[in-house]
Amino acid sequence: MSNRENKSAIGGKKSRLFKAIVLGLLMGIIGLAVSPLHSMLALEENVGMGLLFKMRGARQAPPDAVVVSIDKESSEKLNLPDNPDKWPRSLHARLAETLARKGAGVIAFDVHFIEPRSAGDDALFAQALRKAGNVVLCEPLKMKEVPLSEGREYDDTASHNIVKVVPPIELFTRAAAAIAPFTLPRIPFKVSQYWTFETGAGDSPTMPAVALQLFTAQAYGDFIHLLQKASPERAGKLPRDIKTARETIGIKGLMKQIRAIFERDPFIEKNMAKELESSEYRFGDLKSRRLVESLIRMYGGGNSRFIDFYGPPGTVTTVPYFQALETGEKKAGDKQIDFKGKAVFVGLSEVLLAERKDSFYTVFSRANGTFIGGVEIMATAFLNLLTDTPMKPLGTRSYILLIFLWGTLIGIVCRVFPVGYAAVATVGLGILYLIAAEYQFKTSNTWYPVVIPLFLQAPVAFFGAVIWDYIETNKERQNIKKAFEYYLPKDVVGQLSKDIAHIKTGSQVVHGVCLFTDVAEYTSLCETMGPRELGIFMNKYYETLFRPVKQHDGFVSGIIGDAMLALWVSAGSETALRGKACSAALDINMELQRFDQSPGCEKLKTRIGLHCGQIFLGHVGALDHYEYTPMGDIVNTASRIEGLNKYLGTSVLVSEEIVDSLHGFLIREVGKFRLKGKAKPIVAYELMGLRESSEEKQKMSCDVFAEALRAFRSHSWDAAKENFSRVIEILGEDGPSLFYLGLCDRYKENQPAESWDKIVEMGSK
Repeated sequence: MSNRENKSAIGGKKSRLFKAIVLGLLMGIIGLAVSPLHSMLALEENVGMGLLFKMRGARQAPPDAVVVSIDKESSEKLNLPDNPDKWPRSLHARLAETLARKGAGVIAFDVHFIEPRSAGDDALFAQALRKAGNVVLCEPLKMKEVPLSEGREYDDTASHNIVKVVPPIELFTRAAAAIAPFTLPRIPFKVSQYWTFETGAGDSPTMPAVALQLFTAQAYGDFIHLLQKASPERAGKLPRDIKTARETIGIKGLMKQIRAIFERDPFIEKNMAKELESSEYRFGDLKSRRLVESLIRMYGGGNSRFIDFYGPPGTVTTVPYFQALETGEKKAGDKQIDFKGKAVFVGLSEVLLAERKDSFYTVFSRANGTFIGGVEIMATAFLNLLTDTPMKPLGTRSYILLIFLWGTLIGIVCRVFPVGYAAVATVGLGILYLIAAEYQFKTSNTWYPVVIPLFLQAPVAFFGAVIWDYIETNKERQNIKKAFEYYLPKDVVGQLSKDIAHIKTGSQVVHGVCLFTDVAEYTSLCETMGPRELGIFMNKYYETLFRPVKQHDGFVSGIIGDAMLALWVSAGSETALRGKACSAALDINMELQRFDQSPGCEKLKTRIGLHCGQIFLGHVGALDHYEYTPMGDIVNTASRIEGLNKYLGTSVLVSEEIVDSLHGFLIREVGKFRLKGKAKPIVAYELMGLRESSEEKQKMSCDVFAEALRAFRSHSWDAAKENFSRVIEILGEDGPSLFYLGLCDRYKENQPAESWDKIVEMGSK
């Protein structure tokens, strides 16, 4: 390759790489640009997180929480109306007493008690609440939209939402350990987050957070001790125990004060965790240590958290209401239920909830209407807080870096590789990304983005690269037509696919079939003829060669003396082209036989060699004279294959690449050779004719020759000689068989080495 061609190739690679980098950077920027959009955030939350949950599947919920379900089965067993709002509160009093007696750590009622009912029942329930001392009641929130358009010309649609807290009746409010809100969006919104502190209600702690505070009462002293060590000035006024806190400022007031301390000092969570790990502070009880850690993470984390759902409805241990009322320990399914030390959540929870007011759509909801009850979501949120396992979105910096680098990578891959490889690479990288995201989701609860990388950046990058390639290819083909019509037929020009900027300097890599011919003893022929006579004779000779080439859609690239090079080219490998070249070779052989029988013509033995592969078609010359000629190893190899005919006594030899998947021709392998000046061996085949018009003895000889070749390669010299001799008997004369008979005799006397690779070394052209 010349320096100019080498520079052109390098320039082409640099240009493609530059375009790939541009596409990659564009994909990274697009990913970052759409990330803040509300629609994309919603898709990531609903589709992306949902897909990761589905891939992870259901897993066992921690045993620290139990749901007591208000369900249809309990209505039937207790002979009560289906509407749980009409159940007598004396029944709830009985449940609270039973759960307290069984040692429940905290009891949370996801039931509204905002209106008084029967005075006797209300009194019984209030008494049960005071006696239990660890019951949390739900505090509903009502939202009212107030228009703000008055006096504001710039926005006629502006509005503001005012949240109104509706506490339980005063009798129950005083008797309960705490009251707290817990709001979730209704269908069609998918529930994926919850609040630990409800900002719309004055940063009021929600039911899961309050339940955790009461559940960890035994570790409250240790928590306050750590808080005072980390921030003595701010924590000095906090009550020393839960009972004092409840009697003075209330559980909600206590939690608000602690939350305020954490918000004022962003390092307090880290300092408390460090203090907890220090050698100066040790717990005698691992459970207390775990509870303290849970409190630290709850107060130090954000207000809004993504829920780590454990599975479909019923995954959290669930007991029907009627069964929880019964004395002694009962079974739920195959599990023995023990309420001691558990957080118990009471509320509407049954299998088919789509039509009930307290049913919610989640990632594990099903098309058949199986939704999850709010009380089970509350219990799930509590368990997430207790075990410190919320779903954690990727941090902002990590997210930006991931989206940008992924977009850059996928853009470069799609632009650098051909379409097929790019598609496979894109799918493969997408699968690897999804597996990695699922692994992080499963092992560390880290939520990696899925929708933008896989459903936006990857397809946009791929189709963008395809369109870009299509536009460039179209442009390149038009340039080829304009430049190459000076040299080549239009149908050949139309097959080329690369850009040729200038006629004098352009070159194109194509897939080509090379047919090389040469005349045996041409030098002797020249000596017997005068120049003019030789010229006339060779013109007739080449007319005989050119005609079959043209008839089979090839074109003559060039002639040098007695040698001709014909080409069949296309943008990619095509079996049809190789078939046309082989047909042309057979027709040339047949036409030359007629030519030899013409009166006044010298008999010529023409040898033909065929090979195919990638070649350069380029302009070679200088000043005002250029020739468009093929260059590359394929052309040289075709010449060497043609020369092999001389040693094998054959007329037409082709390479293995030519006959691959080619049908309709009678061919036989004649061996594996390392030709003169070539490092890589080639497998050569003799092209004997069309299969349908070949004689039976020719077909038989091919089978016998193949058997002889197998024996030769296995060092069975005598068996090989016997079969090669049979081929000669069948055909009368056979050059390849004579060649191998000589080799067999030589190898019998001088056995090849054990490492012999069955390759015949050719010492000359």
